[in-house]
Amino acid sequence: MPKPRARAVLVPLLLLTACGTGGGSGSGAGEPDLPVAGTYWTVDAVTVDGVRSVAPDGARVDFGEDGHAGGNAGCNTFGAPVLLRGDTLTVTQAEVTGMACSGDRGRFETEFLKAFSGPLKGTMKGDGLRLASADGRNSVELTTEPAVPLRGTAWKIDGLVSKDTASSLPAGSGAKARFTVGADGRVTGNLGCNNFSAHARVDEKARTLTVEGPAATTRMICTPPQMTLETRLYELLDGPLTYRLNHRTLTLTDASGEGLTATPSAR
Repeated sequence: MPKPRARAVLVPLLLLTACGTGGGSGSGAGEPDLPVAGTYWTVDAVTVDGVRSVAPDGARVDFGEDGHAGGNAGCNTFGAPVLLRGDTLTVTQAEVTGMACSGDRGRFETEFLKAFSGPLKGTMKGDGLRLASADGRNSVELTTEPAVPLRGTAWKIDGLVSKDTASSLPAGSGAKARFTVGADGRVTGNLGCNNFSAHARVDEKARTLTVEGPAATTRMICTPPQMTLETRLYELLDGPLTYRLNHRTLTLTDASGEGLTATPSAR
């Protein structure tokens, strides 16, 4: 009988940390599969045609349990089917969001997508994982990425959500946007221009975060993009928000599907 053809499955672009590899049956020689299913990694560097490039902040790869990998390629989020056999991962047909990526991030993303493709042999050492092509000229260097809690994490706002669509922050608006949910119920941070503080109620069972009362803010005037983002975020904080915490990606949305995405800020 002819072998069945593999079907590529597109990863929903709203899920900023996508999926990962499913456990296979190992190689023909009985080698155990590389233990990456359900793991999360920071991208440290990639090598393409023998030239190594250090990754920008935020680049990551997540491996799930269902035969997919996803994450951030340096600017855009991506998802791709992955076949795991023994110590070899075969990555095919990556799907990437369409945000413009200029400068160093754009160049790194191009290199990453080239290196994270095809059959790659995995080598684990300590908390590191190296995925390399057969000739060794292309490779991806990863370090295991621990999960983070909702409370006590300094969250950097890195995107906006509108129903089923995710987008990056407007150019020039989000360098300062961040927040932290404290153990005492206080939410503090910056809305894009002004610092703010408010009291919030977190219901872990219902997965909701509700800011109680108007947020107190400073009164600075900033650039138009910063002020536009601040207005949107301030309005978003007015009411209950549903939160989804996927390892190191936080999504907050209101009842209409408007919201934001955030990741832990670099320390």
